[in-house]
Amino acid sequence: MERDKDDQSTWSRRDVVRIGGLATAAGVFGGADLVGASPVAQARAIQGADVYTRIGVRPFINLTGTLTINGGALSLPEVRDAEHQAAGFAVNIDELMERVGARIAELMGCEGAIVTAGASAALTHATAACIAGADPELIQQLPDLTGLKDEVIIPRESRNVYDQAFRGLSVRMVEVDTQAAFHAALGPRTAMVAVLGTGEARGPLRLEEMAAAARKAGVPVAVDAAAELPQRPNPYLTRGADLVAYSGGKVIRGPQCAGLLLGRKDLVWAAFMHSAPHHSFGRPMKVGKEEIMGMLTAVEMLMARGIEVDYRRWRAWLQEISDTLTRLPGVRTEINDPAGASPFPTMMVEWDPARNGITAGEVHAQLMDGDPRIQSHASGDGYSFRVRPAAMKPGDAALAGRRIAEVLAKAPAGVTEKGLARPVADLSGRWEVDLEYTRGKARHRLFLEMNGNKLEGTHTGRSLDGPLSGTVDGERVRMRSSLPYEGSDVGFVFEGQAGEQSMQGEVSLGEYGTARWTARRLKTGEA
Repeated sequence: MERDKDDQSTWSRRDVVRIGGLATAAGVFGGADLVGASPVAQARAIQGADVYTRIGVRPFINLTGTLTINGGALSLPEVRDAEHQAAGFAVNIDELMERVGARIAELMGCEGAIVTAGASAALTHATAACIAGADPELIQQLPDLTGLKDEVIIPRESRNVYDQAFRGLSVRMVEVDTQAAFHAALGPRTAMVAVLGTGEARGPLRLEEMAAAARKAGVPVAVDAAAELPQRPNPYLTRGADLVAYSGGKVIRGPQCAGLLLGRKDLVWAAFMHSAPHHSFGRPMKVGKEEIMGMLTAVEMLMARGIEVDYRRWRAWLQEISDTLTRLPGVRTEINDPAGASPFPTMMVEWDPARNGITAGEVHAQLMDGDPRIQSHASGDGYSFRVRPAAMKPGDAALAGRRIAEVLAKAPAGVTEKGLARPVADLSGRWEVDLEYTRGKARHRLFLEMNGNKLEGTHTGRSLDGPLSGTVDGERVRMRSSLPYEGSDVGFVFEGQAGEQSMQGEVSLGEYGTARWTARRLKTGEA
């Protein structure tokens, strides 16, 4: 008689070892009933987890919401099913996009819609459509803007790191902060007005006023609503916007690498001409038949079920974590309802360092190194962090609450202030810095002023410059700088060893990795 496949005696030693490695992920991939379950039961419940663990990547419980770098939201099961089914057939992408776009437009109550390779791709295609329309000669000309409109007006409060979705087409971003400045900027070179949905409410420029003036000038208005929840009627289109971009892999819970562009039918379809499968500037931003059908399914699910069920579930998970953490003396939590365009509640976790002497940065490290592995917003030298539940699933709250409580409870009482050692040298002066990236090199300058153990100054890069601050602890130096560029900032964190005439070490480049750095003191009169 064939053995029951769940009989542990049929598992080889290799299976047991593999399951042991997967057990860490049980809380991530399973439900609350997996807590304390046997490794075999956990492995059964997390089928497919070894797609990551077999190459040494440990999945985590995600308390950071829908950030792309942490994997975004978890796609709905129906979305995954639709993508799987779509993968088994061949279709014409133009025909598919036309039908899917019409269906999404019907569901969302707008003229036109297309599926894109994320919200940034939607904004790039929108920009291209506003510059070149659907003219095939101009489509081939991009990103060369010779003879074409080459300016995008953007309110100051809308500037952000995602501006590259516009700037990639070589346009000049014209930043404005008053109605007078907006009207003065609106001219024959204006291709588009770009607005960040969450930024518009913070500034003095109202979308209705900008849209009315832009419409008279024949200039479209596009809104970046990437992290927001699409609604019917659309709050931006009804206020005068021509186009709106959404991420598909966030609160919609569609494919992670998909997005939506909604709005005027002529502009939306022109935007599709600038996207794959068409040979254009935007062809590298390809969205396949699987993502197209997955995105349609996500929109259908959203319009059928709404967000209320998710909201209640998210709040219940936050409350579950709160109930566990607040049993500890000195730990406080506060659950906040959705604010602004954010569709999900959040929770602030704070603790008294006199009782739990551990910083948020240390909490983050222990949560990431522990079992289960947990990704969080905890960072820095403070004593609090915020929890965002939109990428969690059943069972995560129990495991996360238990693990965070364990880390805080084991922390020693009180905060031990570590004094800084006397600096090995006065680092005041001008320094020439050589940076060696993974590929490429650069030469920068530092202008430092030292007061005790503290450093202040300026960091000058190839063409950018910004403020710098840091500390010197004996021969150890740590400096942080930020070089602003357009709507973004290029950050550097220098760490290493300092001497009278030289310094060296490693510099963190944030999302761009690390580099090696060496510095030499410039002599008086040396250029």
